[in-house]
Parts: sequence; structure tokens; C-alpha cells
Amino acid sequence: MEAPPFASTTKTLSFRSSSPSSLLFLRKNRLNFRPSRNFCVRASSAGDSVVTLLDYGAGNVRSVRNAIRHLGFDVKDVQTPENILNANRLVFPGVGAFAAAMDVLNKNGMAEALCSYIEKDRPFLGICLGLQLLFESSEEKGPVKGLGLIPGVVGRFDSSNGFQVPHIGWNALQIRKDSLILDDVGSNHVYFVHSYRAMPSDENKEWVSSTCNYGDNFIASVRRGNVHAVQFHPEKSGDVGLSILRRFLYPKAQLTKKPTERKALKLAKRVIACLDVRTNDKGDLVVTKGDQYDVREHTKENEVRELGKPVELARQYYKDGADEVSFLNITGFRDFPLGDLPMLQVLRYTSENVFVPLTVGGGIRDFTDANGRKYSSLEVASEYFRCGADKISIGSDAVYAAEEYLRTGVKSGNSSLEQISRVYGNQAVVVSIDPRRVYLKNPEDAGFKTIRVTNPGPNGEEFAWYQCTVSGGREGRPIGAYELAKAVEELGAGEILLNCIDCDGQKKGFDIDLIKLISDAVSIPVIASSGAGSAEHFSEVFRKTNASAALAAGIFHRKEVPIQSVKEHLLNEGIEVRI
Repeated sequence: MEAPPFASTTKTLSFRSSSPSSLLFLRKNRLNFRPSRNFCVRASSAGDSVVTLLDYGAGNVRSVRNAIRHLGFDVKDVQTPENILNANRLVFPGVGAFAAAMDVLNKNGMAEALCSYIEKDRPFLGICLGLQLLFESSEEKGPVKGLGLIPGVVGRFDSSNGFQVPHIGWNALQIRKDSLILDDVGSNHVYFVHSYRAMPSDENKEWVSSTCNYGDNFIASVRRGNVHAVQFHPEKSGDVGLSILRRFLYPKAQLTKKPTERKALKLAKRVIACLDVRTNDKGDLVVTKGDQYDVREHTKENEVRELGKPVELARQYYKDGADEVSFLNITGFRDFPLGDLPMLQVLRYTSENVFVPLTVGGGIRDFTDANGRKYSSLEVASEYFRCGADKISIGSDAVYAAEEYLRTGVKSGNSSLEQISRVYGNQAVVVSIDPRRVYLKNPEDAGFKTIRVTNPGPNGEEFAWYQCTVSGGREGRPIGAYELAKAVEELGAGEILLNCIDCDGQKKGFDIDLIKLISDAVSIPVIASSGAGSAEHFSEVFRKTNASAALAAGIFHRKEVPIQSVKEHLLNEGIEVRI
């Protein structure tokens, strides 16, 4: 397992390489975005205002930094084992692979210091992998020895019982004992994204403060004295997550418990706001929306359709209750993304005040710049993660990788999909599929997976296959959506964003035939996209398919259907959602 290739924008552990990166771009020509000010109250004294952060170098730690700063604290990065031992409070936000993390901790002498710190009951908060590493070992590419502080083995979720893996989304907690930091959770949902989990047992029951049900009851949080760790991501769990961090950072403060309106019961269906981002004809970065992928107005000027500014819209959707926000850089297939300073800045500023998951896609592939410098897709993704993305979305490059895999039957390990999922985990990689219907009279004519469609074609055709496209829908490829979905799951995708060119911008509902086909075929979560025009379309796709989430853009941008109206409708229909 290799470490992400860029150096962080802040000083962190010395294992990172110092290869050149697009951070050179970030030192120049900064956008005139205005981050919000005066949004927090600083901690009372200099000694109390510092949180020591153990950033071992994988994934989006910017969100944790932003959440800590939002709550009034400064962040000090661990440089040496002594920094751990001298910390007043230590936060360890781990993402990625268990073995890679333990390798880094052992090589840098951090593992021993971490054990010593925790054994002395010093204030500690582990997040996600930061919880798993406390256990004896993990089966992930293992067995691999952990820190051994908590009895138990971290194992993979069982997908054979019909549950999709990774476990992605907002789920409910069953609180087992007084955990202090979970006092405000009550019956709210919190955000999980992981493929491995630790199970409660008689040996570790004294540690377990809450569990979560996903096929089985797994450990969602632990506590012993001042030592806390959670499997979910508080920095991505909205106001509830911020309250968890606040209670850890202010353990002696008299904080009033917040009343809960309704009880969270299980994994919620997600409602995702999507922002298609591109430059307008004046060179400004704007949010637009296509009509079957055409984003220009049908006027004499033929200008780009503008529906708002990306940072402001993302913040508004967070306030409105969006479960995730997705940025799609729809001209990314033409441009060099590491030189796309505005898009990187959008991520940086959005992540300062938006505490739900952020996905970014567009142009994530290998590049060579004008000077002949080669950049791998892993470098591109790493910069997006460091600028605030939690997940990256791969489109065209995943199609080419799947075609090669199906042709040869060999996983090369060199595709962007394989590289990024190997380093950051498959839960960090979304594959965006852009298919269009090809109607058939005879199902044997296609050579690809064909279905009987609910609505016949223009000439009465009863069958269709879904041809995948690349370059923003401009080029059809000789591969079907079904075949692509199966292939990318094997290559390391953790989630599928399923679009439909025929339905895009039509507001007549999602393509139920397509979504059912794909969500039944794979064991990873599927996000339904394209065609939403009413709240009823969301309940329809959740009732008739196995989609884990549904995404919309235009109806939210134009305020035709508010996000909260969608959620209230889903609640009334008996569908679990986060409120």
C-alpha cells in the first residue's frame, strides 16, 4: 500500500513524499470567495484551544480540521511520537486500509506512543479507522495486527445476506451506556462509510458504548474513561456530528441535551443534491443543468445556462437537509484538473461550512501537462481529497478500464479505479455511468444484457439495452450499463452513480427499468440519477428498486421541489430518511 503522493497543505507525518503537485497553483491567483467569519467562539485559553491531530496521510482529513476550527479550536499536527505523548487532547481520523495505517504508525514510532497515551486515559477520539486500529487485528488483507488495546478482530461485512457493501449512509445508533459524547445523538442518524467492522463480545463489552445494525449489530462506538472512538464520521454527520465533537472538546461544559423529533430506526435512504459545475462564456465558475446533457440556453446567444454559484448553493443545500453534495465538473474531460484552481478552491471553501459528504467528479485520469510532467490519476484524486472531497467520481476512465478488463480478463492494477480504491479504499470511489437506451425488437440483436422495457420504444419496440457513453455523453461505447456495472464492482468501485441520458432534465421520473437492472445486479450501493421532477419520483424509485440514494439537480436549483419537501413526503410514505 502506497501513501498518497502529495504533501499536505499543513505539516504532518514525515512519511509523505514531496513530489511536486498542483499546490503550486494554489499559491497564486486565489479566487475572491469570501469564507464566512465569526462563526465560532474560540476556546478560553491558549493551552485549551489546541487539538493535536494524528494525520497519517490518507483521505480527507480537511473536514475534521474544519470541524474542529468551526468549534473554536486550533489544530496542531503530529510530527513526532513526543507530540502524541504531550497532547492535551488527541484526535485520530483514520481512513483507508488497516495494514497501510499500521505500517505507517509502526515505522514512525507512533504506535507505541499512541498505546502509551491511551493507556494513561488521556483525552482521545478515534474516527473510523481510528477506532478499528485499537483492536487486536484485522482481516483486511490480513490478518494484520492492530494496537491490541481492545479485544476483537475487525472483519468484513457479509454481503451474501443481501446487504450492500460498503455500508454507506446515515444509520441509527443503539446506545448501550453513558458515553458522554453521544448525549446529543439521541435518535438521530449519523454517517457511516466502511466495509469492515468490529463485533461486540463478552471480552470487549466493557468498551462498547453503542452499536449499529447492518445485517448484524456491530460496534459503532467505544468509551473507557477519557478514551473515545467512533466508527462513523462525526465531521460528516451534520449538526449531530458537530455536537459529538463539541462534547469531546468541551467535556466539562454544561451542554443542554437537544430534544429529538423522531426516532431513527435503520439505514436511511439518501437524498443527494448534485451541482453540475463549469465555466460560463465569461470564464466564471457556475452551476448549470443540462437537458439531455445540453447545458446551453436555446436563445440567439446560446449562452451557458446559469443556476447559481457552487459554494453558495452547496451551503444552502446543507442547511436544507441534503444528505450529500456532489460536484460534477462537466468539462473535466477536456481540461487538466490539477490546473483547475477554481474547482479546487470550491472544494476548499465548501468544506469549511458543509459537514456532510462531498463528492467530486470530472477529469480524474492520468495527465501530461504542457511541460511534459506526467500526473497519475492517483495524484489527481489525492489533491481532490486534500481539498475537501470525501469521494471521487470516475466516468470515462472507468469505462475504458472495464472494457479492457472484459476483453482480457486481467486486472492490470493500473487503471484510475484500481489505483485509487487500492490506496483510499473502495468506499471512496464512485463510478458514474452515463447510458442511453437502444431499443430493440429482438432481444438477441444486442450482444449485451437486454430487458423488456415498461414503456415501448418509438416504433413499438419492447426491448432495450443501455449503451454506455464517454466524454459527457458525446461518444457511445461498445459496452452495456449492466456489463460495466459488474466489471467496475470487481475492479474496486464502492458505489455507482447511475445516470440516464434519455431522462436527463425531462422531469418525468427516474428510469426505473435501468435502476432496477443495475441495483439488482451489484452488491455495492447504487445512486439513482436523472429525471426527478417531483417528490413522488423519489418514493417511486425507492419502492421499486434497490437504490440506496436518489440524486437531483435542476428541481433543487430552481426551487421547484425543496429538499425538505422530498424528505417529508418520503417519511409520509414510510421510507426511512434523515431529518
